[in-house]
Amino acid sequence: MVREVDVSEVTRVVSTLFQEACYRLPNDVVKALERAREQEESPIARDILDKLLENAEVAPKEQIPLCQDTGLAVVWVELGQDVHMVGGDLYAAVNEGVRHGYTEGYLRKSVVKRPFTARENTGDNTPADVWFEIVPGDRIRISVLPKGGGSENMSRLNVLTPAMGRQGIIDYVTKAVDEAGGNPCPPLIVGVGIGGTAEKTMMLAKKSLLRPVGVRSSDPDNAALELELLENINNLGVGALGYGGTVTALDVHVESFPCHIASLPVAVNLQCHSARSGHAEI
Repeated sequence: MVREVDVSEVTRVVSTLFQEACYRLPNDVVKALERAREQEESPIARDILDKLLENAEVAPKEQIPLCQDTGLAVVWVELGQDVHMVGGDLYAAVNEGVRHGYTEGYLRKSVVKRPFTARENTGDNTPADVWFEIVPGDRIRISVLPKGGGSENMSRLNVLTPAMGRQGIIDYVTKAVDEAGGNPCPPLIVGVGIGGTAEKTMMLAKKSLLRPVGVRSSDPDNAALELELLENINNLGVGALGYGGTVTALDVHVESFPCHIASLPVAVNLQCHSARSGHAEI
């Protein structure tokens, strides 16, 4: 049986999710920061982590953003194949939700219309970066990711030769985090995409950031790679905000996809310590 959903409900949910995400750090991230505080050996880094935890406590109480950079709005819509959208255009409804949320929530608008000419601000943080996926069922799952510029600017993509293999991936990802230094505001969540095509692997890396911190990949090979990468990255000594320390990353999330016999695409998408996200189902 087909279930009808009015697009206005999508607008409402998207608006609410972005406001809540920008004010309230997810519990899994708070717990990860607390663990990092316990593990950290550097006094300077421990002090920074104390301040990050204090910020996470104050922001929702005062209804102020966790970070002044409230990001470019990234939205994933998992649309059940038994859902019939009514009342308008779904893509427009998502953007209306972003527009409403960023305006009503007094969130910084960070989108420019013409990326290489005038760079005039759109004034409402639209258009969003929207990804649609058709899935079984009659529900709609919406996930949002306010993606800050400092961490997004450190994204990396390379197509390795297959001969470089697993070790080549480890070396590439570790080097990418090392070269990023303090720019993406560590401690980080490191999203890694492997396989597919260039655009597919970039999407995998970013979508992996939606997975809760501490939840390993269901794929045993991916899970083992996550743990090895996490150890290597935390041995770099970059530390909180780049001031040095034993915790550079809170976690590493790896997602993989089959690829061409002649290719080994690898993408790195970093998320800062203000790892904001939101999820809802309609």
